[in-house]
Amino acid sequence: MQFLAIYLYVMAVGFVTAGLLASFVQLVSGQPMRFGIEPDSILASLAGVMLRVLAGPAILMRNAWRGLKLQARPKIWFGVSAAIAAVWSLFSGAVPLNLILQL
Repeated sequence: MQFLAIYLYVMAVGFVTAGLLASFVQLVSGQPMRFGIEPDSILASLAGVMLRVLAGPAILMRNAWRGLKLQARPKIWFGVSAAIAAVWSLFSGAVPLNLILQL
């Protein structure tokens, strides 16, 4: 039972981290974060990939919600997207928690 609580906590931290990163990028650039990357330089592309890996659950859930409400996609696709984002957020939560524990 404790493992489930730990997984849920790490998942919640991952969703919060992803949401904060995606919201910060939207605040700075004025556009919502997308999965596509425009190749500027090698360093910028690598930073963009790492940013999208950490913010991926928020991007995925935003796209799934828009698909459900605006494009009338089937609800099963929203459920599949939510499950993928939940598993992905375990990684997005483990990275900052590991960093905090190391400091």
